Amino acid sequence: MYKILKAEKLADKIYLMDVHAPRVASHCQPGQFVIVKMDEKGERIPLTICDYDREAGTITIVFQEVGASTVKMGELKAGDSFRDFTGPLGCASEFVHEDLESLKNKKMLFVAGGVGAAPVYPQVKWLKAHGIDADVIVGAKTKDMLILEDQMEAVAGNYYPCTDDGSYGHAGMVTTMVEELVNNGNKYDVCVAIGPMIMMKFVCLLTKKLEIPTIVSMNPIMVDGTGMCGACRLQVGEEIKFACVDGPEFDGHLVDFDQAMKRSQMYKSEEGRAMLKLQEGDTHHGGCGHCGGDE
Repeated sequence: MYKILKAEKLADKIYLMDVHAPRVASHCQPGQFVIVKMDEKGERIPLTICDYDREAGTITIVFQEVGASTVKMGELKAGDSFRDFTGPLGCASEFVHEDLESLKNKKMLFVAGGVGAAPVYPQVKWLKAHGIDADVIVGAKTKDMLILEDQMEAVAGNYYPCTDDGSYGHAGMVTTMVEELVNNGNKYDVCVAIGPMIMMKFVCLLTKKLEIPTIVSMNPIMVDGTGMCGACRLQVGEEIKFACVDGPEFDGHLVDFDQAMKRSQMYKSEEGRAMLKLQEGDTHHGGCGHCGGDE
């Protein structure tokens, strides 16, 4: 059992928890995720690692209530436990493995939408710890929906909050903030965008026009997290990828967002899954090379 040491509500339907998971904390890197189960019969819920403390053996997760399982999860308190807490899963952010001196010469921009601030935070924190200041844009519908503001301001080189309703910070979408920064003379070597698929799609359309290489963290439906089920299948350029084992980060200018969004909707019904299996053939699952072929 994995004990919850801290549980707090960050905003409407958005919660943060610190969980005692020493093995995960000792191995994880920015960009990776975990899959949690509340009990023996519980749904497997993939969640990005928001923060980690290797000495304390804790992992911080942030989640939003979107269905019955996450609503139930939001009711958990400090002292309660998860039945399973599997990770770290997926690949670490690419820059973790880059030459540090080369990385220090890059100007990086992070763009987060909503709960996307949670996976952006450990990446920016890692960079700050290695002497690199990154610009960070975080967007939400209203000021009350912005999360992790104090933490983000502490690690970002420059922090730019945006609200759709103009109640705080930049009035408008994150894309208009990106345009404003570039128009003001900022030159970025790489952009990292994390948030709802539709937001990442429009950030990528803009950064392609601005010729800024862009990495996105994909969050399609996942079931097993090991490449076996095929739920998180993506089209990335000419290749078929699986977010759980090949990602979750990919070249945003190569991701087929329209297909990914359509597929996520289809996967929710039994009829939709049957149609996907028919359409996708041998690449429906097993195409990642990490499991035993199409089953």
